[in-house]
Amino acid sequence: MIVYGKQIFHYIIDHHSHIIQRILLNKNVDAGVWNKLQRLGVKIERIDNKKAQALAKGGNHQGFLLEIEDYVFTPFEVVKNFDFLVLLYNVTDIGNIGSIVRSAYALGVDGLVISGLKDLKMEGVIRRSSGAALDLPIALQFNLYDAIKELQDRNFLVYAADMQGEDVRTKRFHGKRAILLGSEGEGVPKKAVQKCNEILKIEMKRDFDSLNVAAAAAIFIDRMRDE
Repeated sequence: MIVYGKQIFHYIIDHHSHIIQRILLNKNVDAGVWNKLQRLGVKIERIDNKKAQALAKGGNHQGFLLEIEDYVFTPFEVVKNFDFLVLLYNVTDIGNIGSIVRSAYALGVDGLVISGLKDLKMEGVIRRSSGAALDLPIALQFNLYDAIKELQDRNFLVYAADMQGEDVRTKRFHGKRAILLGSEGEGVPKKAVQKCNEILKIEMKRDFDSLNVAAAAAIFIDRMRDE
């Protein structure tokens, strides 16, 4: 798996060096950085821009690329033992998923469950989350209704994000809980909303349809932290 960009490069070097298989450089680095890289005991390759662009698939690599171990998703059975989860249904935009992962990790969520997708290209999620995807447990559970039922069987209160719900600011949260958010445009399916324990919304100050799913997720997460 190839990840690229200066920020994620240094984050992995500093926090997850054990997953690095190759270091790929398309630019010179100062002596301090070079010495740090050499101490890792990992193969370092200098590559030309053509190869760097090919490996980054045209992305802005900034001269810094890493080949890392393939991402391993956390089993759903493990995630069900946590206390505070974000459940995403049919959210496919890598930028949004990465932003949600970053907010979730920073604000204290224990894990993320992605439903409606059979697989997910984690290279982009790792990069867009600034590396938080390497720290936050992420599980795949394709069937949304099974996910809701299994969480409820583990004493989770599952909250659906929907504009017909109660203002999240009026609620108090503790114990095992999960917030379910759907894709932009489609939202959470009505059948899934009906199976959730409660429905929540973000009250708008102005007459506007909705927020970007990543922005909405960050607000819900912050409001649903332990009191």
